Amino acid sequence: MPITRRLAMFVPVAALAGCSAPGANLPPIEEAARSEYRLGASDQVRVTVFNDPRLTGDFRVSDTGTLALPLIGTVRAAGRTTPEVERAIEAEMKSKNLFRDPNVAVEVLNYRPIFVLGMVERGGQFPYQPGMTALTAVAVAGGFNYRAIRDYVSITRVGRDNKPMEFRAARESLVQPGDVVTVFERRF
Repeated sequence: MPITRRLAMFVPVAALAGCSAPGANLPPIEEAARSEYRLGASDQVRVTVFNDPRLTGDFRVSDTGTLALPLIGTVRAAGRTTPEVERAIEAEMKSKNLFRDPNVAVEVLNYRPIFVLGMVERGGQFPYQPGMTALTAVAVAGGFNYRAIRDYVSITRVGRDNKPMEFRAARESLVQPGDVVTVFERRF
């Protein structure tokens, strides 16, 4: 077979291989509507019990998804919104006859962190801030390095079924606490 014919067969295959950029085959991330935040392990919350400062304090959601509260015991927090946790704490207080009509407020002090990996200047664990996008996550990791694909990233997120899923995300995609953002290396 002549060399030009072999070369003509090789060029389209090489061109197709170059089109397959890292992460290009990932499913696109669904842009979730801004909904109420659901607590997870490592979130830190302030629980305020009105009329009893002894029960007020700052607590961290445990690895098992619970809050350990004085006199009340453990209350499930993971997967719940702050109003749902408030109602659960009030129900526990009533069931233990601590208060007849308790009034509890729960606010998030510190969200669980995000993680940024890959072609960034300083990958690692970073604090989450509400409204954070993939691009701001990269920015807190020192920005893209010279080998980074800058148009998109992957976001690995734990779903409601507690299984991690990896998605392709645009720079303006919203990041959630606990997400892992990966910046891919471009092929030269």
